[in-house]
Amino acid sequence: MRQLGARVVAFLMVIGVLLLGGALPANAATSTPTAAATSTPTKAPSTAPTGAVDPPTGRTWFGPDLDWGSDAPDGYEGRLGATPSMYGVEIAYPVDGRAEQQFLRSTRAAAAQGAVLVVSLVPDESLGSLTTADARHANTLFERAHRQYDTQLLVRFAPQMNGTWVRWGQQPTQFVRAFRTVAKQVHAGDSDARMVWSPSYGAGYPFGSSAGRLADLSATDTEKLDTNGDGRLTAADDPYEPYWPGASSVDWVGLSIFFFGKGKATEAAGRDVPLTRNDVPASDEVAQRFAERWGYDQQQPRSFVDRFAVDRDRPMLLDTGALYDHSLGGAGELQVKQSWWRQVFAEVRETPEIRGVTYIEANRREPEAGNRVADWRFAKAPGIAGSFRTDLQDADQFVFGPVTDRVTPQQGAAATNQQLDTGGDQMAWIVWLAAGLALVFVVSGLVGRLVPSWRYPDDGKPGRDLRLDLFRGFIILAVVITHIEVSGPYSYLTLHAVGAITGAEMFVFLSGMVLGMVYPLGIARFGEWASAIGAWKRARKQYLVTLAVILIVFALSFVPLLNTDAITTFTDRGTGLDGVQAEGRVYDLYPNAMQLLAYPPPWYAIRQFLLLEMGPWPFNIMGLFVVLSLFIPVFMWVIRRGYWWALLVVSWALYVFQAVNPDFKPLNSQFDAVFPLLTWQVVFTHGLVLGYYRRQITRALTGRLGKVLIGVLICGYAAFLVYVWAGDRFDFTPTPFPATMYQDLYNTAYQRVDLQWGRLIDIAFFAIVSYAILTVFWKPVNAVIGWLWIPLGQASLYVFVWQVFFALVIASLPLDYGNVWIGTAVHTALILLSWYMIRRKFLFSVIPR
Repeated sequence: MRQLGARVVAFLMVIGVLLLGGALPANAATSTPTAAATSTPTKAPSTAPTGAVDPPTGRTWFGPDLDWGSDAPDGYEGRLGATPSMYGVEIAYPVDGRAEQQFLRSTRAAAAQGAVLVVSLVPDESLGSLTTADARHANTLFERAHRQYDTQLLVRFAPQMNGTWVRWGQQPTQFVRAFRTVAKQVHAGDSDARMVWSPSYGAGYPFGSSAGRLADLSATDTEKLDTNGDGRLTAADDPYEPYWPGASSVDWVGLSIFFFGKGKATEAAGRDVPLTRNDVPASDEVAQRFAERWGYDQQQPRSFVDRFAVDRDRPMLLDTGALYDHSLGGAGELQVKQSWWRQVFAEVRETPEIRGVTYIEANRREPEAGNRVADWRFAKAPGIAGSFRTDLQDADQFVFGPVTDRVTPQQGAAATNQQLDTGGDQMAWIVWLAAGLALVFVVSGLVGRLVPSWRYPDDGKPGRDLRLDLFRGFIILAVVITHIEVSGPYSYLTLHAVGAITGAEMFVFLSGMVLGMVYPLGIARFGEWASAIGAWKRARKQYLVTLAVILIVFALSFVPLLNTDAITTFTDRGTGLDGVQAEGRVYDLYPNAMQLLAYPPPWYAIRQFLLLEMGPWPFNIMGLFVVLSLFIPVFMWVIRRGYWWALLVVSWALYVFQAVNPDFKPLNSQFDAVFPLLTWQVVFTHGLVLGYYRRQITRALTGRLGKVLIGVLICGYAAFLVYVWAGDRFDFTPTPFPATMYQDLYNTAYQRVDLQWGRLIDIAFFAIVSYAILTVFWKPVNAVIGWLWIPLGQASLYVFVWQVFFALVIASLPLDYGNVWIGTAVHTALILLSWYMIRRKFLFSVIPR
């Protein structure tokens, strides 16, 4: 019984040390729990958006209406070689789940470039069936987008409503009612969105009976459309006024003017007129259209611009484009399109009311071209895109992006570095936990003398050190607990006992140390070159598994009922690098993933995938391990030849370079924003050196002089922290340090991403203390918990891969995340499941350990 009691005391003491040291997982300070995982609910965004954005006086926004199924802003920006100031997207209305996802994806993509988003709400139900609830739901999404990204939205409801080729066309009564309903909700909300009324250019109106619309008109609509009162709907009737919703509902006016390659100044050509060749637009066609003179067989008394932009004092949005049919002969593509856009640019300069221009950027089947594929793209190829960009710049009229704050995927990755609120002074936690560890360190020396039989049986032989495996097991358990965002005693400890360091530092450091210990064994057995090949194969396996996890999670996003948003997006809690103003912002961690489904997938999406620029947030540190693993043979080659000092000099030089140039990123990978490669390699390389020379270092530090030196350093560091804390607490200057040192210490010495000097000292501090504790109390600790922690530590990467899917499954279950009993049961079950999977070696041949 006495022996059992001693073991229990020893076990509790070690657990206390681990928690005091803040040995949290790689993402314990990288991720932030949901409201259920913490004791306080997530707050609503605390900072109001900046308000509506308008183009500078006398300038014009521009941008493409993309085919979002096969294109994306990143691809367009790359082709154009410049950043536009707006993008257009079509969203089905009422907004269902699929349309909502499309809207959110396009909003995030536009926000990444600081662009205005033109949202065309396209009714897929009859206008009469649209309700106030539909408008309210759409406006909720607009408010969410504006609140999270401060994105300026232009809402173009049911565009080209005067045409017969759209299902909502030529229904003035129902259109006006539906438009006003949406406008009322938008104007009553705080999205700062602007409502755009945008008919099609009126030449050819009422556009015949191509869609059977004229035969279905109600008596009320017929009366409204018969603007000249002759009892008939003809070209003599006004193509615009019957659809005007009223000045109180319209913020911008718009007009669609497209070049279809046919027709003439006196007669518009409809779909029944074949397109036989590619012709260059007449030199004055755009000017004549703006004057409302092109294609009419009966001239209009005044232009659209004068009637609706000038008279009603509304900014105007022009929607345009030029069709080209590659199956036909005639003029060249650049000749046709450049002639059109240059005319458009000239008219925009002469028409100050035009404040925005969108243009079709798609390759699609076009009824006007006999349902053949027509090319509308201005940035399809380098030659055309370059000419378009040059003419945009030479026009000196158009505003290039960004025009709003950019919210990039890199910011999203960086945002996962959230500082957890411990409910008090975070620096005070560090001070007193360091003091507690120093005290335990001193006590362990006494226990080691009194109970020597508990010590770790170090036989001096090379190989694995079970103390490190056990410690790694604790850290990976904390990873699982932290990423499974449910309440319970486990999560409270790992999320609130924030001490001197986080598990990210220790995880990287211990990985390097273990590799430094076991790599020489491979060299002794297989030779240096064979060991290097083996290390590179392991790195390749890690990389392929990382890609596989990214793809599997993406594929699972299409599975109903699975809440993949829990790990493929990240919600800022206002405690990250961007502060409280970013609270509530949702970052997309899978930028352009949908483009991987295009055929062929665009290179920019493939590049982002291969360079690990996308992926679930609980998995982002894996990229760091992949890159560091590639350098292990080189590092070990240098260390084995006695040039460890040279390796460390280079390592510190890279660390200093990154500190001096914080914006420099050798890779654009997701991990580099949270775990900068040039910074975090210093922890790994020191681990390699210490692991390789572990025996020599241990002998030196356990000698009489070494013990004294270590004791002085451990206690001295803790005393320093207590001293500066006391100066602040009791209002005296801690000479020779400045009076403000304590207040400034956390921000100048303990920031995790940059691994500032305080963090680096804490790694050494905690590594020494924990190693000493485990050495002294090894037998009771191993007897109590070694069966669980050691296997988990030896297969820590394996568990790290699986915890991504654990987090996904739990986030998808309809659980009461705030229920402590449920949370405890979930955490316990997943810990035991991880242990059982390791014991059964489930997929060991596939997943690295």
